This record gives sequence, C-alpha cells and structure tokens, in this order.
Amino acid sequence: TGAISSLQRQLEIQESELRLIRSEKEMLQKQLREQKDQLQAMSNKFCSLTEEQRKEEAIAMIEEENHSLRQVVTEQESQLAKQNELISDLEGTIRRLRIEVVTSHRHIQEQEQAQKEIQSKAEALEHKELQTRVALERIRSKFEKYRSKIIQAAFSVEGSQEPRAELSDEQVLAAMQRIADERMELSQMLKHRGSK
Repeated sequence: TGAISSLQRQLEIQESELRLIRSEKEMLQKQLREQKDQLQAMSNKFCSLTEEQRKEEAIAMIEEENHSLRQVVTEQESQLAKQNELISDLEGTIRRLRIEVVTSHRHIQEQEQAQKEIQSKAEALEHKELQTRVALERIRSKFEKYRSKIIQAAFSVEGSQEPRAELSDEQVLAAMQRIADERMELSQMLKHRGSK
C-alpha cells in the first residue's frame, strides 16, 4: 500500500509537471507566432518601400531586425523541440507509473487472497487439533479406566499383593496375560470335570 501511495504521488507530480510544460509550450508557440508575424510584417514593409525610401540606413536597420528576429525564432523553435521531447518523456514515465500502480494493486489483491487462504487453513488445522485433543483425552480416560480394572482384577486374586509403586504398561499387560491364562486353565479344568 505504501508503494502504491508513493507511485501515485510520483504520478501526480509527473502529471503536474506535464501540465506546466504544456502550458509553457503553448506560451512559446504563441510567442513564435507573434515573432513570425512581426517578421512577416517587416518583410512586407521592406517590399512596399519605394525606391527613394530604400536608403542604406533603412536597409541595414531592417536586415539587422530580420537577423535578430530569425535568431529569436530559431531559439524558440529549439526550445519548443526540447519541450516536446520532455513532454514525450513525461508521458512515457506517466504510462509506466500507471502500469506499476495497476501491477501493485494486483499483487496486493493476490497477497490478500493468499493470506485469507492461509488463515482459513490455519483455522481448519486449529479446529482439527482441538478435535484430536478431545478424542485423545477420551481415549486416555478409557485407557485409565481399563488399566485400573486390570490392576484391580490382577491383584484381587487370592494371594496377590498390592503393588508398592505405580505399574508400567508392560507390567499391566503381563498381569492381564496372567489373568487370561488362569481363566483359560480354570475353564479347561471345569470342562474336564464336567465330562467325567
């Protein structure tokens, strides 16, 4: 946004300079027309003089004025050509600045769109993370219940002692396997008695 503001300020400055130069160009063109008109008037005056009036002093004066006017016209034409060249350069700069402003606008819009997409993905990931934590907490709660039941079942068997320290998962699984084995033996023994 700062880059666009800077470009727009440059554009306004360039357009202001262009207006000023065009105004100067119009003034120069007006002066040039006036000088040309004056030169034409002097030439007409020279042509309309009678033979008696064409004395050396008058001719010298007119030629000097003509020479001076030609110099002024030449200088003004040269200055006008420079002004035209400067106007052309400024118009090119203004066109370039306008293109840069449009390009910057497009880049900002693309960045805003990308930022919105990233924000949306981040929100979706946060929601998914929250759901995962809730599910994990449920699993942990169920696991703790099962663990407690397993420990209770393992050490409620006659002759078992309460554990002195917190049991590891491997110890709980071993106790669970022992209970399963004992139940299997008991079941087989009951079947064997039943068959007899």
